[in-house]
Amino acid sequence: MTTLLVIAKEPRPGKVKTRLTPPFSPAQAAALAEAALADTLRAVAATPARRRLLVLEGRPGPWVPDGFEVVPQCPGGLDERLADAFAHCTGAALLVGMDTPQITPDLLAMDFTDCDARFGPAEDGGFWALGLARPEPALLRGVPMSVPETGRVQRERLVAAGLRVRELPRLRDVDSAADAREVAALAPDTAFAARLAALTHPGAS
Repeated sequence: MTTLLVIAKEPRPGKVKTRLTPPFSPAQAAALAEAALADTLRAVAATPARRRLLVLEGRPGPWVPDGFEVVPQCPGGLDERLADAFAHCTGAALLVGMDTPQITPDLLAMDFTDCDARFGPAEDGGFWALGLARPEPALLRGVPMSVPETGRVQRERLVAAGLRVRELPRLRDVDSAADAREVAALAPDTAFAARLAALTHPGAS
């Protein structure tokens, strides 16, 4: 069975989703981040897994559900932190971020029968998910992160290592206000969509 990893930041104002400011205030951006993280953790909690790890920058709060091991992120760039997350695993593992509140247990249920890696491309050129049948942290170290070519370079790294790669559906990360609106429209029943609606139309019934 697969180990599920969520890499995330504590939703503190001024520390998360800074690209949402403006139009949102730092506190509102943090509230949206907390809702997105809650949706992500809920989907992971509902997915059969060997283990569930929250790889966290910051301190855990009441938003951490039962059944999760909380592991602190290591120092360094994002590539080092992702690599270190996989270093906590033995056997198949799938890592996701906190920026895709539209994910569902169906998307997270991994089958590595005919592949060595599962790759989830993101609309911005990055990736929202990476699954490895046999985690190897070196596959992530040195990949340039948070740039338009991140996903391409990461996928090429997997292929160059001789791994059979199967792609997951392409999803949109929530980085900007436009992303937030689109993701909320695609997943209207999420906590993220409800929080966005409350912030955009306060007092609406």
